[in-house]
Amino acid sequence: MLHAHLSPGPLPSRMQLTKDGKLKHFLTIEGLPPLLLEEILDRAEQFVTLPNKQQKKAPLLRGKTVMNLFFENSTRTRVTFEIAAQRLGADVTNLDIRTSSASKGETLLDTVRNLEAMNADMFVVRHEHAGAAHFIARYCAPHISVLNAGDGRHSHPTQAMLDMFTIRQKKGSFQPLKVAIVGDVLHSRVARSQIHALTTLATGEVRVVAPKTLVPAGIEKMGVNVFHHMEQGIEDVDVVIMLRLQRERMQTALLPSEREFFKLYGLTEERLQLAKPDAIVMHPGPINRGVEIDSRVADGLQSVILEQVTNGIAVRMAVMSMIMGPQGGAA
Repeated sequence: MLHAHLSPGPLPSRMQLTKDGKLKHFLTIEGLPPLLLEEILDRAEQFVTLPNKQQKKAPLLRGKTVMNLFFENSTRTRVTFEIAAQRLGADVTNLDIRTSSASKGETLLDTVRNLEAMNADMFVVRHEHAGAAHFIARYCAPHISVLNAGDGRHSHPTQAMLDMFTIRQKKGSFQPLKVAIVGDVLHSRVARSQIHALTTLATGEVRVVAPKTLVPAGIEKMGVNVFHHMEQGIEDVDVVIMLRLQRERMQTALLPSEREFFKLYGLTEERLQLAKPDAIVMHPGPINRGVEIDSRVADGLQSVILEQVTNGIAVRMAVMSMIMGPQGGAA
């Protein structure tokens, strides 16, 4: 369905922004200014601090239609986008790609054109191929905004922003922090987006901790320090972000076994003691317990994994309202 020329490549930030610097699409964090990321975090803070009843009724997008186009399964992400849009008063349609004409050979562009005819205002796109959301944003009707909910190994901007929100909530300023991203960095679109967000927000030190086979070549150019030993990588850090081991994206046997991975890189209570005493533990989910993280750590006092899920709704509300709400980029 997609061709090689759909690879996103370097994305001009102007494609995501209106002439006056507001969000039109949210495709990648790369190239966005720090002030815009801070605006997303500040807007999400407003939604989180609303009383519960008001939080569930913030009709900034009444009359707007959001279509969730999930060409790749992810129930939790789709549901958080759906809840976020509904709380903002939008009408939400979930397209089941498995039963749609797209699964019968219809091209991606044909699918988009048909959905445009149904008066959509925003497409939330998740796709197994890198560049799919960018492609749709480039060719869809001018009044439609596109929000990338994960494309191949490339980008997952709202996940990174909900992670940034959780870090700021717990730690305040980013500048003094040491953050370690641990695990399958090679296949992780979340890790790429997290690195862009952390460096844009001037985090003190960003570390990548993984075996050599799971570290992308040249990742140091993104402003990170690379460690191949878990104990060294998480020593004295403020934040430990564990990544899911993505077996389904591995083309070859990059690891001897999951048991061996846990032995060398799994986050246990003993290893966590190497980090700062008040370090927080994060995971974008879904968790492979006993593979990248021990259950006692995932469910422990330093874990903020469930808070990340809760914050995901507020952050997605923030992005949607900035794009489509009053004075938004696509208002």
